[in-house]
Amino acid sequence: MLAILVPLDPISLGKQTSGRSKRTKKGQIAFGTAAILAAQGGTSSVRTPIPGLALFEEALARLELCMPPQREHCMRRENTTPRPHWRSEVEKLGLVFHHTEGRLYWDESVFYRLTLPQVDVLEDATNELSMLFIQALEHVIRNDLFPRLSIPPEAIPIVKWSWENREPALYGRVDLAYDGINPQKLLEYNADTPTALLEASVVQWLWLQEKFPHADQFNSIHERLVSTWAKFKGRLDGLLYFGYMDSGTGEDLMTITYLRDTAEEAGIRTKEIEMPDIGWNSGRGFVDLDENKITSIFKLYPWEWMLAEGFAAHLLEIYRQMNWIEPIWKMVLSNKGILPLMWELNPGHPNLLEAYADRPGTLHEYVRKPLLSREGSNIRLQTRERVIETSGPYGKEGYIYQAVASLPSLDGWYPVIGSWIIDGEAAGIGVRESATPITDHREKFVPHIIG
Repeated sequence: MLAILVPLDPISLGKQTSGRSKRTKKGQIAFGTAAILAAQGGTSSVRTPIPGLALFEEALARLELCMPPQREHCMRRENTTPRPHWRSEVEKLGLVFHHTEGRLYWDESVFYRLTLPQVDVLEDATNELSMLFIQALEHVIRNDLFPRLSIPPEAIPIVKWSWENREPALYGRVDLAYDGINPQKLLEYNADTPTALLEASVVQWLWLQEKFPHADQFNSIHERLVSTWAKFKGRLDGLLYFGYMDSGTGEDLMTITYLRDTAEEAGIRTKEIEMPDIGWNSGRGFVDLDENKITSIFKLYPWEWMLAEGFAAHLLEIYRQMNWIEPIWKMVLSNKGILPLMWELNPGHPNLLEAYADRPGTLHEYVRKPLLSREGSNIRLQTRERVIETSGPYGKEGYIYQAVASLPSLDGWYPVIGSWIIDGEAAGIGVRESATPITDHREKFVPHIIG
């Protein structure tokens, strides 16, 4: 881990990716305390199941997962030789956090190989899920189901206004369980503050160009970000601030630095700012350290944390006078309480896992997740054979219970597909893998190819 983390200047992280495949502290502190408190806390048809056979069929499905003769059709994990100077190469692109807590994070000694048909179904499933999320959002708004998601009552009118005015959203990442054969299953949606973006976009693309120049990759993330920022340009007022919280790893700083690059490539002027450096001026609203008024901001800081700050009332008061990216309606979709609602609206959908609010329902094996959590914290995985539980500061808002997804185990690693949604459509994937079925902050990012 590098000890000194500085923004790359000039910002130029994505400039090398043109031609990519189409497959591809003045005043009062307004924000930052919620993050500190959190850190301190530590395609198949749908069949009607036959009574009595559901558990048996589920067990068979597990046994058949990537076993002969299906193995040749599975997503494959293959070994390769890392580039001689891979550390300096990825650091030049901003990936200074290639190790976390002494563990390897960016791992190019292996890669995942997918076929074009597998990528096609991943893309289709991601677009389908994007549509289902919007339908669920509208269902919540029409039926005032905000209490099920523990949305603060004072924020509800603004959430409704934000969606009714169709405030545009930039990006999100759906995490999927997929073995290359069976339908992809939605694990959750990182709709508000997704990371693992830099490595999914430019870092694995440059790795591909150097290691497998004649292969392809499901990756049009950079181009799609630039084109989406170009759509936003007309509604932004001058300077676009990029707010982040220094996590100590450099990940958030490098993420917003890369996003700034894509915005500037689209002709938008940008400036970074740490969330604690945003102040409140009763005459001007939110301001930077030089008392300049902030009218447009991208914030890599969760909406639930912002609404827990002392200046939340001011935020809601002037929300309509500013441009917020991501918009506040995204807090509905980033809440795991949306998953049981999606199952209620689409029971038996091949890309959804059975899910319930506050109780396991009919599930004998399940994953219990807090409505609001990050990086695998406060997760309980309960099966007949074992119980795995992670610690953390989350859970006071409540939990959901989700069916256990059949993650493939390849060489003892459990891969999760992070499928990126940009401007509402699928744009590419990144693969993260963990030594346990719960993906947490100790995961590894592994590149992929099509071929």
